[in-house]
Amino acid sequence: MFKKVAPYIGEYKKYTVWAAILMSLGILANVTPYYFLYQIIAPLTRGEKIELSYVLVRVAAVAVCEIIFSFSYVQGLTFSHVSAYNTLKNLRISLQGKLEKQPLGNIRELGTGRIKKVFTDDIDQVELLLAHAIPEGIANIAIPVVIIVMMFVTSWRLGLLSLVPLVVGMLAMGMMMKSGFSKMNAYYESAARMNNTIIEYVNGMEVVKVFNKDGDSYKRFGDVVRSYRDFTIDWYKVCWPWMAIYTSVLPCLVLLMLPFGSLMVLGGTITLDKMILVFCMSFAVGPSFLKALNFAGKFPQLNYKIAELEKMMDHPPLKEGTSGFSGSSLDVEFKDVHFGYADTEVLHGVDLSLKQGTTTALVGESGSGKSTLAKLLVHYYDLNSGSITIGGQDITDMSLKALNDKVAFVSQEQFLFNTSLYENILIGNPTATRTEVLEAAERAQCMEFINRFPDGLETQAGDGGKQLSGGERQRISLARAILKNAPIIVLDEATAFMDPENEEKMNAAIDEIMKDKTVLVIAHRLSTIKNADKICVMKEGECIAADTHDRLLETCSDYRKLWEASISASTWKIKEAGDNA
Repeated sequence: MFKKVAPYIGEYKKYTVWAAILMSLGILANVTPYYFLYQIIAPLTRGEKIELSYVLVRVAAVAVCEIIFSFSYVQGLTFSHVSAYNTLKNLRISLQGKLEKQPLGNIRELGTGRIKKVFTDDIDQVELLLAHAIPEGIANIAIPVVIIVMMFVTSWRLGLLSLVPLVVGMLAMGMMMKSGFSKMNAYYESAARMNNTIIEYVNGMEVVKVFNKDGDSYKRFGDVVRSYRDFTIDWYKVCWPWMAIYTSVLPCLVLLMLPFGSLMVLGGTITLDKMILVFCMSFAVGPSFLKALNFAGKFPQLNYKIAELEKMMDHPPLKEGTSGFSGSSLDVEFKDVHFGYADTEVLHGVDLSLKQGTTTALVGESGSGKSTLAKLLVHYYDLNSGSITIGGQDITDMSLKALNDKVAFVSQEQFLFNTSLYENILIGNPTATRTEVLEAAERAQCMEFINRFPDGLETQAGDGGKQLSGGERQRISLARAILKNAPIIVLDEATAFMDPENEEKMNAAIDEIMKDKTVLVIAHRLSTIKNADKICVMKEGECIAADTHDRLLETCSDYRKLWEASISASTWKIKEAGDNA
């Protein structure tokens, strides 16, 4: 496990070493008073008279030991926490770098609950390992071992008797770890399920309330929480008996020494003062060993956590080149593209060409592969086989930065950061001037609603953009794309949340920014894409036809059905009272 942690400690390893040394010194200072106590008691057992000054000197020595203990232990904890928190920083930065290289699809599959738990709860547990378990564990083991050696030097018989409770306690500790750790994987999986369910429950509260699904949703929520509770209690029930044994026995090294040591004194085998010395030393061993063993139980858990952190990022990173864009044009080519989620292939050898400066639309029923094909162009996933090229250059040969400079992606679900609308638009081009941001907002038809806010562009979007409607968020995302001014644009249901009045304005803005661009657009309302240069009809993961609107109406029955359904939906209305039609 130390090998797993070591790469993240780096230069701060020396702080952990110094922490262990200082804490060992502190514990030694903390147990030394038992020896001074022996020095006071031993003469009394021999009937010797001691001076008050003799006692005061030893009392002063005890006070000095406690001062040394306080200073050393506090300074050791300071060093250990410096090491721990810098290691957490390095660990989070490392995981962030790996997470950024993962396909976005893999990240979504992990779930926000699990990712949140890993980056906060699980990583925070590493602090316990570095700041406490390692330095304090080493110190609490090292000093008692030295004391036991001294006990054997004083009286090997009493030393052996002192080991019996230690052996019993450690055996009980071993049984607890063996019983408990067999359930550890299932325990953490149960915790991850609970975290994901809680987040889903909170995020879906609006839908639950609107559709009166409180009972079903709360039942699922309650079942998962109760399952986690029951599993945790069952786990502790297995551990509790063994825990009770070692916590009771370990501090009581005198358990056998008291009766048998007394018999040895009466039999003349050892002297009373030696028995008292061993007794005093034994009081310093039990609590330290108990503390060390309590830390020992954390190591396998932390080992599991670090392994899980690394396992979570163990997916192959997104294939990414290092070169910039070197294509001969802005033509996009999908060549024999195969792709699937897990073991299910959803795209089966798709071939599609997008000529520079033209608009290509993807249409088809839900689940036909339209959005997946669009996301592959922005390298949302790696292909199973085939290739996607821009101007003849494979997108996996160029860096993500180079690809992102060439492609702007506007989807139906856009995330806004909890900052100003101005800063949310500026994400499209961080070097843009305020004038350019205002122009992009104007062209995206944003100023109409922005001007309603007292703070205008400085209005805070709220968590996830909750201050805006769905359509307003999409217009902000469109403003980002306008500001980015990429030569290739992917629009995935960019007008999905628009009412008819605002959709007309949005379509006008989209038409404007699509000029002289290579555009891939997805829309369920076919009326919005009938003027596209080419329309590709997707069905069950295949491109079954690609042509103009008029030609497809003549030659493709699937497109004709989609068109008729779209026209029927656009003319649908709620029948008013008194209508006979």
